[in-house]
Amino acid sequence: MNQTVKLTARNMTTEEYFYGHKACGGCGESLALRLALKVVGPKAYLSLPAGCMSAVSFIYPNMAFKNNAIITPFASAAAVATGVAAGLKSLGKERISLAFAGDGGTADIGIQALSGAIDRGEKFIYICTDNEAYMNTGIQKSGLTPFGASTTTTPAGKVIRGNIKPKKNMFEIVAAHGICYAATASIGYPEDFMAKVQKAKDADGPAYIHVFSPCPTGWGHESDQTIAIAKEVVDNGLWYLAEYENGKFRLNKRADLSVDVRSYLKGQSRFRHLTEADIETIESLRAEKWSQMLEEWS
Repeated sequence: MNQTVKLTARNMTTEEYFYGHKACGGCGESLALRLALKVVGPKAYLSLPAGCMSAVSFIYPNMAFKNNAIITPFASAAAVATGVAAGLKSLGKERISLAFAGDGGTADIGIQALSGAIDRGEKFIYICTDNEAYMNTGIQKSGLTPFGASTTTTPAGKVIRGNIKPKKNMFEIVAAHGICYAATASIGYPEDFMAKVQKAKDADGPAYIHVFSPCPTGWGHESDQTIAIAKEVVDNGLWYLAEYENGKFRLNKRADLSVDVRSYLKGQSRFRHLTEADIETIESLRAEKWSQMLEEWS
């Protein structure tokens, strides 16, 4: 589809390239994959490390992808994707090499391979489907788990109330490499996400998208609330929509920082232990982040 055409639910392809998987009901990651593949189409070659999406998609004798796809070592999704891109180039084929990895496989285990892949400048797309913990192996904390979240390795107690550190700034870490294109997104704003996937597809070099992808199982919310939560987190400013291209950052949407974050937090069991002091800390972190973005990116 021509990049000047805005992709919507009405005009995007009705072809399905990701279906029949075994993901949990309301899985945000699986929706992100489904939408992204509708943009890149059947000629994309996929690389997925160990994680929820590889676990629910490659179940012998069935596979949930129409595309060619491979499971990579946990640390190596970006390395494999650039190898695939180089192979496609040498064969004279259209180069759409696409890596999907979760937050742990991106911000922790896979960050070295991702950094090196961007540095090599190979044309490929890397999409981080961020559900803010290692969900596939038991809901352990990752480098992208937010402050205050209770996980199996940061359980909420009387002394330490969940995770004590904020999320890594992966979007800015990637941008610091001088990448061709990078963006943040949320499945709560699917048209924005698809437009960014199209930009990543058209980029003349490495491209990175970090998409907020709620997990009902790990977050403790009803499966029919996934989209509402993914929209609410953008609207209240705890997540943001932005792009980096041509060496500059750009915010795509201004959040309303007067919106109370309590409804978002209390709607998930991972946050229900939070005290008023904890919530004030989260609001302070939100204000600090937005102050920085509005000053430096506007």
